Amino acid sequence: MFVDSSTTRLNGKAYPRHLLRESYREAGKVKHRTIANLSHCKAEEVEAIRLALRHKADLAGMVAAAAERALELVQGPSVGAVWLLSQLARDLGIVAALGSDRQGKLALWQVIARVLDQGSRLSAVRLAGGHAAGAALGMISFDEDDLYANLDWLAQHQADIETRLFAQRKPASAPDVFLYDVTSTYLEGEQNAFAAFGYNRDRKSGKRQIVIGLLCDADGRPLSIELFAGNTSDVKTFSSQLSKAAARFGAERVTFVGDRGMIKAPQRAELGAADFHYITAITKAQIDGLIAAGVLQMDLFEQTLAEVEGKDGERYVLRRNPARAEELAASRQDKLTTLRTAGETANKYLREHPRAAAKTQLSKLKARAKTLHIDRFVQVAAEQRSVALTVDQEALTELARLDGCYALRTDLPKAVVSKDVVHDRYKDLTRVEWAFRDSKSVHLEMRPVYLRAENRTRGHAVVVMLAYLMAQELRRRWRDSDLTVREGLHRLAGLCVTEVRIGGRPSYHQVPTPRDDVRRLFDAASIAIPTALPLAPARVATKKKLPQRRKVK
Repeated sequence: MFVDSSTTRLNGKAYPRHLLRESYREAGKVKHRTIANLSHCKAEEVEAIRLALRHKADLAGMVAAAAERALELVQGPSVGAVWLLSQLARDLGIVAALGSDRQGKLALWQVIARVLDQGSRLSAVRLAGGHAAGAALGMISFDEDDLYANLDWLAQHQADIETRLFAQRKPASAPDVFLYDVTSTYLEGEQNAFAAFGYNRDRKSGKRQIVIGLLCDADGRPLSIELFAGNTSDVKTFSSQLSKAAARFGAERVTFVGDRGMIKAPQRAELGAADFHYITAITKAQIDGLIAAGVLQMDLFEQTLAEVEGKDGERYVLRRNPARAEELAASRQDKLTTLRTAGETANKYLREHPRAAAKTQLSKLKARAKTLHIDRFVQVAAEQRSVALTVDQEALTELARLDGCYALRTDLPKAVVSKDVVHDRYKDLTRVEWAFRDSKSVHLEMRPVYLRAENRTRGHAVVVMLAYLMAQELRRRWRDSDLTVREGLHRLAGLCVTEVRIGGRPSYHQVPTPRDDVRRLFDAASIAIPTALPLAPARVATKKKLPQRRKVK
């Protein structure tokens, strides 16, 4: 069977003729029989019949081949990490706290971008170009200027956001324990509104800094973040935290847990006036003073956990950490070995240089001992043309007497809270230290601070706090996975939307079936994987472009 086509011309006009015919033999001769006249059919219909007859032996394969030529699959933006983080933000109440208007969505993108890939507002815009920000947030368009303005909005609404976030997750009753600690982060520039010289915890001499106070609940989840000038002392940041707990979070009888130097006599008076309690630690000098006054005895530190009642209802909880004591002893021994090696080098130099002065080498060794902080029990003296080191064992014993010892002070009644609970609550401060560690440099990068204005720096701090809250929750949900949060998000970022185009019909977006490791991360986070997304086009563009000619290292 075949299509027989011909064209007849009459009066300068062409008349096509198409006949569906078949061949057969009769008396040994080949003859043709017309089955149907196809001349009235459209040209594409005739070609379709001709194509079907040509592939009649494998019509199904022909159809599949034709469909394959018409079907086009195009890789779309990354969706795995953005989708998981956007849904996690809903679970944690961050979406409700920020709101669903344009500013709330911009703030949410800044938080998600901070978890995904830290950097400036410019980098956050570039990041949106490769991730399905529109599908997760429903945004239309923004640039870096919109994000800078959004930082101002965050600073203006910080108190309301923190209050709403607290209301989303607070238990039936107000919390009874608040953890509070302070850190600082150095600045590369000098124009930030908070920039000032102060006690630099990062040991970056010559760098101005910002002081950061973080208030957390008993589980170490951040409740509020506050910035102070870089020369603000720890104790001067405390009053505002007390006001937050009482006024904003509705606390009535709570306990503040703070490190050494945070809760001193004025702060304890403030807490007492508010009918609040405290748990803090005292310094080695204060321990020595209490031992000299007969309030504490050295043998109490040898117990697993000892307790002594002081005046005015204060209690002291005492403990020695043997591991810390061994660590300090080993450190002193290493420093002593270093100084002895330096002494041997000095003596060798004096032997090889007869005109060298032993007094000069003596001064260098004394300065080295002071730098190593072992000059209290090591004496360096010159003997003719050599230097000698002597260890004062009594001074060393006295110095090591309180190694590993620490004492906690609290005004909580013994009938209400046991010494074990007091000790455990103080150890919970390590959760705030972990928050600082992650927020400053390890994952979320509070620094470098690419900002100068006060409001925008405060808004940046809010973004970092909310990003840490999400990273903290992911760490908890992925605790059984042998992956860090960053590694897990990197794997999720490989899950991209697929745009399906079939012929001239409108395309649609589909999420492909993920790999097993990606699926397990979604399951562990208790987030459902979407199968299809209404991919709202997020038109993002940066006003500042990269230079066309760049230096190549």
